[in-house]
Amino acid sequence: MTIKHHLTEDLLMAYSAGNLPQAISLVIAAHLSMCDECRARAMAFDALGGAVIEDDVAQMSDGSLEACLARIETLPQANARAPRRADGILPAPVFECIGGSLSSVKWRPIGLGARQAILRSSDGEATARLLSIPGGAAMPDHGHSGLELTLVLQGAFHDGEKVFGPGDIEVADASIEHTPVAEAGKVCICLAATQGPLKFNTMMPRLMQPIFRI
Repeated sequence: MTIKHHLTEDLLMAYSAGNLPQAISLVIAAHLSMCDECRARAMAFDALGGAVIEDDVAQMSDGSLEACLARIETLPQANARAPRRADGILPAPVFECIGGSLSSVKWRPIGLGARQAILRSSDGEATARLLSIPGGAAMPDHGHSGLELTLVLQGAFHDGEKVFGPGDIEVADASIEHTPVAEAGKVCICLAATQGPLKFNTMMPRLMQPIFRI
């Protein structure tokens, strides 16, 4: 598996510091379990953060270190020694999140043959979901009100400019509008996390948006 699209340094630093919503952290942890390059960079940021804490611990307020450690323990973390694919498709952090394999996912149709399953890692700040999109199917053209991370677990999709395959992660924000289209062949299965609702450019997706929580 050759991964071409990686996480930004800003996201890796924020993940290492424990400053991201739980849903965003889940997608990053899943990518780190699949990507040697990003996992090595994340470990470097972890080491740097540990050195900073050691240097500044005397200046921290009472309880700051304990609060930081407690926060980190609540987030899904990528383990360098964990199995990358717990069931052949799902990365270990996602397998642990849903408590089983892909066969245990409770899919709900969202139109045009696509399905989704909102994960319990979702919180008030962001939403995580698994998406299953048939080969050749397109998601509605949309923009973003916040950050969106999409990690490919199986199959592939393109957005008109780039192709994203297994292990690749697409980082989109309010500056990006796109129409993801699943590549022909295998069903495209993705793990996605979004901050805020998507901004659809056509009427029907906007009408269905409250129902599908997208």
